[in-house]
Amino acid sequence: MLSETPAAARTAPLLLLTSLYLAQGLPYGFFTQALPVLMRENGASLKAISATALLFIPWALKFLWAPLVDHVGTRRSWILPIQFIAAIGAALLALIDPARGFLAVFAAVFAFNVLAAVQDVATDGMAVRLLDAQARGLGNGIQVGAYRIGMVLGGGLLLWVYAKFGWVAMCLGMSALLTLTCVPVLLYREASDGAARKARPSLPALAAGWLPRLRVPGMLALLALVCAYKFGDAMTSSLVGPMLKDAHWSTEEIAIVKGTLGSIMSLIGAAAGGWLAFRVGRRRALLGCGIAQALSLLLYVFAAGAPDDRALVWTACITEHLFGGMATVALFTLMMDASDPEHAGTDYTLLACAVLVAQGLAAFTAAAIGDAYGYVPTFAAALVFSALGCLLLVVALDRRLGPARLDEVWRR
Repeated sequence: MLSETPAAARTAPLLLLTSLYLAQGLPYGFFTQALPVLMRENGASLKAISATALLFIPWALKFLWAPLVDHVGTRRSWILPIQFIAAIGAALLALIDPARGFLAVFAAVFAFNVLAAVQDVATDGMAVRLLDAQARGLGNGIQVGAYRIGMVLGGGLLLWVYAKFGWVAMCLGMSALLTLTCVPVLLYREASDGAARKARPSLPALAAGWLPRLRVPGMLALLALVCAYKFGDAMTSSLVGPMLKDAHWSTEEIAIVKGTLGSIMSLIGAAAGGWLAFRVGRRRALLGCGIAQALSLLLYVFAAGAPDDRALVWTACITEHLFGGMATVALFTLMMDASDPEHAGTDYTLLACAVLVAQGLAAFTAAAIGDAYGYVPTFAAALVFSALGCLLLVVALDRRLGPARLDEVWRR
């Protein structure tokens, strides 16, 4: 326990989760928002930029080691050393010269993502166990909000530091920020989780421990549904930076509109989505936020035809990130509802991996359509995919095609 007072006992886990998800957003914001811009600046094609999705293979495969994290040691014993190693790794990136090519950067980022993917499993499992059903809307609002704050710092502030002071200053700044996020983990004591781990399965059983979780009735259907829900929005997100670069926006302008402004609006959307998931229920939140997310992409269809119109692009960015943040929180809350507390990290990780796979496929799909037909048809296709994905999820869960654990919260 972090404190003997009830108020502190309620607040401390939320502060801890805030720091952990912020730590994940820091490097992710830079690698996903800044790196594509830098590559485009150096003449890379859209398909080459889409290859950056391969850097996140560890995130897509993290279900392989999720049972190990669930049942060996405590989650704090996994998170704390990884946090420090990540901070050291960010500092070591300063030794790489990106001007000589991005291959070395790719290798370093890949190794970095392996560590981050392990930390994510432990963090998600901790969140499922710390939050009850009533608190999950707020908890997921904090999850997405803190992550987006990290992206503001990583995709906006650090990109600005890069533009003003260079690669070394950016890497050292990232390292310093990651070091600060270690403090709440140092203060945390995981007293209540150790007893649940005494009856540890054998290592061979843990190696394939995710397979039985896939066999839970309705789990495979839910994996496909969460992919569909975020596919169109992910298509759009992957091409906004390259589109603005092609329209001759400066790196500083892109950092402000896509990194800082976009992430701030996602933060507001996360708060609104968490409130909706708590107040109106899962079904209404997912349906309303999903349709709003799809309609917001229409502004990018118009913006792609007039990328020099700053007001239109800013409006599109504000709207899409606001409603996209709301939809993301509603979806993550549903994913947490579907996770068995005894296998929290594994269940949630399987669903999170599905979202990551969808993002990678969406990036390749958007790049292929964009190279062949241009930005306007690509964003129009993304709008259609987004709307269909939302409706598919809601109709399927209405027909009870998901895990039985969702029935109560879905109809509440």
